[in-house]
Amino acid sequence: MLFDNFRIEKPYTDDTLPEQLQSLIDHKTKPKGSLGSLEHLALRIGLAQNTLRPKLERAHILIFAADHGITEEGISAYPQEVTAQMVQNFLAGGAAINVFARQNGISLKVIDAGVASDIPAENFPLPLMRAKIGYGTKNFLHEDAMSLAECEQAIMRGAAIVRDIANEGCTVIGFGEMGIGNTTSAAALMHLITQEPLEYCVGAGTGLDAVQIQHKRLVIAQALQRNALTPQSPLEMLAKYGGFEIAMMCGAIMEAASQKMLLLIDGFIVSSALLIAHSIFPEILHYCIFSHESDENGHVTMLRYFGAEPILRLGLRLGEGTGTALAYPLVQAAVNFLNEMATFDSAKVSPSSSS
Repeated sequence: MLFDNFRIEKPYTDDTLPEQLQSLIDHKTKPKGSLGSLEHLALRIGLAQNTLRPKLERAHILIFAADHGITEEGISAYPQEVTAQMVQNFLAGGAAINVFARQNGISLKVIDAGVASDIPAENFPLPLMRAKIGYGTKNFLHEDAMSLAECEQAIMRGAAIVRDIANEGCTVIGFGEMGIGNTTSAAALMHLITQEPLEYCVGAGTGLDAVQIQHKRLVIAQALQRNALTPQSPLEMLAKYGGFEIAMMCGAIMEAASQKMLLLIDGFIVSSALLIAHSIFPEILHYCIFSHESDENGHVTMLRYFGAEPILRLGLRLGEGTGTALAYPLVQAAVNFLNEMATFDSAKVSPSSSS
């Protein structure tokens, strides 16, 4: 069985660990709670790594790129060829994610999961990882986006990429994506997993107006009718409506949790991959830190579904992993204060009488 390749369980077995971490946080030289959300973030990271002294080693963001056959239905403001063009921009170091990753010391890997063309990748500062499953998915309005075999292959390729990075000593990993049309796939998956009405799942994507959003919603509704009477497993949902980059991210996310890495979850598309992974392995949320709340319609509802509180609310809806790269310094700050800040005892500072 495909999912037997993954072992995802609660990261800690000592049920006193949450209390120990909270006590350590509370006894730093500050009033209780005065570092606000940073304290809760430190607690979550410590629990995810099963330690009082978490470490962030060799941080990576993986950008998975693929094209979508559903773009034939006019559901995006940009043509399909922009996917390949943006991949080359990533390789050249000119995209927003390159800027923010450089700023914060995060290693980037760019993966061709299923771009509709062969990308010439020579003479660029960054290498291209070639993991192509196919030249874009099929148009899921008329047929399944991919076969089950292709979906399984994408999942396992994503897992293999993460396994290699984990073997290099990486303990914290984020995910980004590029694929014209992928908010349409993500919205369909969100609707199927969460059972939320489509109007709460479908948004502007790359910048659609109200009329275009309505068209996009209608296309998804018509596509869903093809399989309305057929029970579907999460894997089947992913194959019928997903993208190669979403499937590959799903495998990457599951492998990262299996490796007990800290997972930094970006916006709407990455969260749709997590929806599939979570439906199979609910314990995966122990390893997840939600970087930001996207401005894409549906992401707030997704976060509520996960019971998640994001680090940032900046109105972002770019994708690429940009929210994760921007949130990473706060993840570092949470770990650093937990590890380096003095306690009242060590600093010989008198605590509050109410401590």
